[in-house]
Amino acid sequence: MFCTPEYAGALPGSFKNLLDWTVGGPEMDGQPVAWLNVSSVAAPTGGADAHASLAKVMGYINARVIEPACRRIPMTRQAIGDDGTVTEPGIREEISDALQTLQREVALTSTN
Repeated sequence: MFCTPEYAGALPGSFKNLLDWTVGGPEMDGQPVAWLNVSSVAAPTGGADAHASLAKVMGYINARVIEPACRRIPMTRQAIGDDGTVTEPGIREEISDALQTLQREVALTSTN
């Protein structure tokens, strides 16, 4: 499970660079992946560009994207506590559901 904000209409450069290093390698080949995009509600695209960028990169590294677990979750500063914990119940539920969906999908495909 990856989690990324949108930065300047795409993935943050350092995160994209990390993923680029796996192109052509065995690290991500066929691995099940999903992601949460937690861009600010004020972001112009609501995280859609980062979501699309990550999907494209995952295709290049041949990861197995579990689409039902990929989520764009609008996040506000007020939803984060002083300790960095997400305090907004609805957002916590969305994150939990995404993780459970990924877990179910991986379990289903690993038993076949």
